[in-house]
Amino acid sequence: MRFQELTDGQWDFIRSSLSPPALTGRPWADDRTVINGILYVLLSGCRWMGMPSKYGLHKTVWERNKNWSEKGVWKNIMDSLVSRGYTSGLIKVDDLAIDSSTVPAKKGGRI
Repeated sequence: MRFQELTDGQWDFIRSSLSPPALTGRPWADDRTVINGILYVLLSGCRWMGMPSKYGLHKTVWERNKNWSEKGVWKNIMDSLVSRGYTSGLIKVDDLAIDSSTVPAKKGGRI
């Protein structure tokens, strides 16, 4: 998958899931720029330190990704996307599949 920065529409959708920056303390790095940095690293496969400087400091981008993961921000965004897909008809239950495999367990046997 090729990396592309967020469009205005994508950013508008994601922005509502993010909490506003604190009013005091250090200036907050722009969330849209940070998310573009996160996406760049995840889609290109480069190291955080190899991320282009236009996305900010690699430590800031990594920490924001970690914090958002721990707070469930990414899960909320994904849940919102899935919900939007159902309501718009882009995702249908008929289109879903679950794959499984079973292995018989032998009584008293060793693996």
